[in-house]
Amino acid sequence: MEALKLWFLDLKDTFVLCFINDNRWEWLLEGFINSIIITAFAIIIGLLFGIILAAIRSSYDKNEETLKLRGGFGYVLLKVLNGISKVYITVIRGIPVVVQLMIWYFVLLVTQDNDVVIAIVAFGFNSAAYVAEIFRGGIMSVDNGQFEAGRSLGFNYLQTMIHIVIPQTVKATLPTLLNEVIALLKETSVAGYVGIMDLTKAGDLIRGRTFEAFMPLIAVAIIYLLTVVVLTKVFSIIERRLRHNER
Repeated sequence: MEALKLWFLDLKDTFVLCFINDNRWEWLLEGFINSIIITAFAIIIGLLFGIILAAIRSSYDKNEETLKLRGGFGYVLLKVLNGISKVYITVIRGIPVVVQLMIWYFVLLVTQDNDVVIAIVAFGFNSAAYVAEIFRGGIMSVDNGQFEAGRSLGFNYLQTMIHIVIPQTVKATLPTLLNEVIALLKETSVAGYVGIMDLTKAGDLIRGRTFEAFMPLIAVAIIYLLTVVVLTKVFSIIERRLRHNER
């Protein structure tokens, strides 16, 4: 019993040392807020740019033979855009995200003073490649009859994509998009490589100042875990509502 009491006292002292002394808990709060900001804005960039890439690639894949027979500038333009999209996706998916982050930080945006903005751009354009493939698979799974239905309603190809195809694709790919958001949140843990105060960096700073590894790193792990649980719950609610609206 005495040993257990001593263990709790030691745990309390470690907690005070790691989080209370010098208000080190504020580092975790700052890091968590930065991680959430980076993730939120990066996924917005990833969705916007990724949908554009997916639309280009799927449009080419679905209409290649028809466009080839027609020829002309439209076919050449779409073929060039499709080639650029494929190269972009291949390059982004083939280079580790931490290397991409350092390229943005030390080369492309070296004059940018706001480190968080650099991280948002780096993670956003990285996420776009994965979102593009997610949406491309979703668009390709939509029956061609949906495109024909859109044309019968007087929509052009772009309007059909926006009003008919993309909403169905979002519903079909929502679980996969959740995985991408979770993966992106965890990927932001490498932001500390370029000195950005994210959640993982905050835990590592506490470890370096206190020489206590267990408490700060476990705290970081728990915060990540709870955030993922909340995200999963939110996406589950959205998915249920979308299924309810279909009825």
